Amino acid sequence: MVNQDNQSVNPSKNFVLPFILLLLSKVSLHGYELSQKLEAFGFKTLDQGNLYRMLRQLEKDELVSSEWDTTGSGPAKRRYSTTQAGITYLKGYANQLETYQSILDQFFKMYSSLLELYIPSFQKKDPIEKVNNTRRRKNDGTEKK
Repeated sequence: MVNQDNQSVNPSKNFVLPFILLLLSKVSLHGYELSQKLEAFGFKTLDQGNLYRMLRQLEKDELVSSEWDTTGSGPAKRRYSTTQAGITYLKGYANQLETYQSILDQFFKMYSSLLELYIPSFQKKDPIEKVNNTRRRKNDGTEKK
């Protein structure tokens, strides 16, 4: 989905599933910790309520397990981790994503070629090279163009 205000793309809520399983396969996390890590991946608009509903559903599907963490100060918190079935599911999802990645790579190659065909001035330039070219100065201090 595209956010009209700043033209950024918000990843689909269904797309968050493999990231949840991946994170929980490495370390068990509280829901809030998981939310923070997902935000770092780019899931900035993920609602906390939706995350906890997803975690409960994943637990029902036996892809994730949880236990109460009573250590530390404050109330007990649920700590989530991936089950063996979750790891197997994650591996299958990763294989699907790899296939999608090759399809997307083909799409962007074709898209770039199309732009070059219809917009001859469209060329991918290294942004560093572009900055260096515009900042070169003659010996007398005026900029070269």
